[in-house]
Amino acid sequence: MNEFDAKLENAVRFFKNHLTELPDTCIMLGTGLGGVAAAMDVIWEAPYGDIPDFPVSTAPEHAGRLLLGKIGGHVTALFQGRFHYYEGYSTRELAFPVQVMASIGVRTLIGCNAAGGLNLLFSSGDIMLIEDHINFIPENPLRGPNPDVLGERFPDMSRAWTPELRERMESVAKQLGIKLQKGVFVAVPGPSLETPAETRFLAMAGADAVAMSLVPEVIAAVHAGMDVLGLSIIANVNDPDNFEPILIEDVIEQAERAEKRLERLLVAFLSE
Repeated sequence: MNEFDAKLENAVRFFKNHLTELPDTCIMLGTGLGGVAAAMDVIWEAPYGDIPDFPVSTAPEHAGRLLLGKIGGHVTALFQGRFHYYEGYSTRELAFPVQVMASIGVRTLIGCNAAGGLNLLFSSGDIMLIEDHINFIPENPLRGPNPDVLGERFPDMSRAWTPELRERMESVAKQLGIKLQKGVFVAVPGPSLETPAETRFLAMAGADAVAMSLVPEVIAAVHAGMDVLGLSIIANVNDPDNFEPILIEDVIEQAERAEKRLERLLVAFLSE
């Protein structure tokens, strides 16, 4: 048994020993979005540091806890905070929690984050349904020996963001009267925020929103055969020709302002 398989087996054993019910859905929350946990009937929780070989979140506004409970009748694993490449982790380390979730039977990953708007038709506080992504983080979580127990060497990414889940979320949003933007998400390494020239370049590359997260986990999820849905809170929109300073405090504030709408969307989506 190689080192990765041993770590995976150890973490899976931890969950099977501690959980009376295993989740079928996993939600990963980002900056300023930890309060979504209020919608969950929590039956078990643990800090990331207590889980074998899990990274530990160091980003501001990331609680760094894994909760298990029910949302809309679904047994759900909720990551209160995530991990980032800029914290010093490899993308392989970032992907590990998702690979563990896949190994205990989770079939759906819902990824949420706060992002900067690149599409000038967006407004601060909008929620964007992710249709596709561009990966500018200079490392792939599947680089190195392939974990054959999870998936094939060259996973197809043509349907990375599951169309059926997107259609269902659009229907839910319409029923709730919540406007959803749609677009392409781009992941960058961070932690420095974008310059005006970089903002212009990313928009020209076809991206509608940018942040420093999510894509490594999605690649791992697709590799493991999971369905994926993604929602980005648009924290700010910056025109590269009329650029304003980007403050992390503003990003957190906008994410928290949109949090109740995100909670309603997730509860209604899982209730379906």
